[in-house]
Amino acid sequence: MRRIFVATVLGVLGLGVAIAPAAAQRAPKQSVFESVTLRSGFRPDPYILRGVSGGDMAARERLGVRQSPTGACLGFIDQRADHRIKLATHFNYLKLAVESDGDTVLAVRGPGGTWCNDDSSDQDPVIAGEWKAGEYDVWVGSRQESRFYPYSLQLTQVK
Repeated sequence: MRRIFVATVLGVLGLGVAIAPAAAQRAPKQSVFESVTLRSGFRPDPYILRGVSGGDMAARERLGVRQSPTGACLGFIDQRADHRIKLATHFNYLKLAVESDGDTVLAVRGPGGTWCNDDSSDQDPVIAGEWKAGEYDVWVGSRQESRFYPYSLQLTQVK
């Protein structure tokens, strides 16, 4: 269901590009559900990943955690992570912040544990702090079941 929704959203976005005037500069193609490798001092900052939130599994059941150091594991996520972020170096500070028009949740599993967040910034989740080098699975879910929202996930070293 979610992948069909993504295809529909991307199709609508593609239609907008198709009807744009020929003289207009085309934006670079944006992929969704991508993964990235970053090291301290990365550019551009913020680095932005995109996707569509939601899933059919309760986050607490998928992750096996009800409460994390950064908040309760709420909402609904996919079985597979939406993004894999590989940190090639240690980060003294890194912030993951979701921007969406819907009520989204954020879950991260990697070296040292599992972290969840809901509504740190209005309806948008944020997880920030010190991060060890390693691979992190990242889910952007929806607070309510069967809700799907386009989002951007911003990764920044700026406090």
